[in-house]
Amino acid sequence: MKETRILFICLGNICRSPAAHGIMEEFVKRAGLSETIHIDSAGIGSWHIGKLPDSRMRAHAADRGYDLLHKARLFNPHTDFDNFDLILVMDEENYTNIIHQAHNAQERQKVRYLAEYLCHHPQYRIIPDPYYGGADHFELVLDLIEDACHGLLDTLVSAQ
Repeated sequence: MKETRILFICLGNICRSPAAHGIMEEFVKRAGLSETIHIDSAGIGSWHIGKLPDSRMRAHAADRGYDLLHKARLFNPHTDFDNFDLILVMDEENYTNIIHQAHNAQERQKVRYLAEYLCHHPQYRIIPDPYYGGADHFELVLDLIEDACHGLLDTLVSAQ
């Protein structure tokens, strides 16, 4: 399989993108593809740089068997466009922010919505931010991310 590098993006890199990062890494590991599919995540805001994911997201993810240990970092347009083949954003704000930092059409083509890979939740066009919501918001977001990561992995494998 061709080597693929994926970067997940959300607002502060403490809820959605580290969850996608951890879930996709687990799916890739289970598929035996850790040597060819590389995962990272970043945020568009600098508020949480160096911090672990939100404790609520970590707890809900742990209930599903995922350890979210990524430390938040800021998206870097000078290196991330070069280092990643696919940059997956969670919502319109993320998309607009990253697209505006692209230097050319080739970089813009790498930016996609994670929700494009949803298989069982076609009514969603974005992965909503659970930060200001309750437990049900975190569970929904994890459901959506698991669904989209399955779809993404299937797409990557079938493209080979």
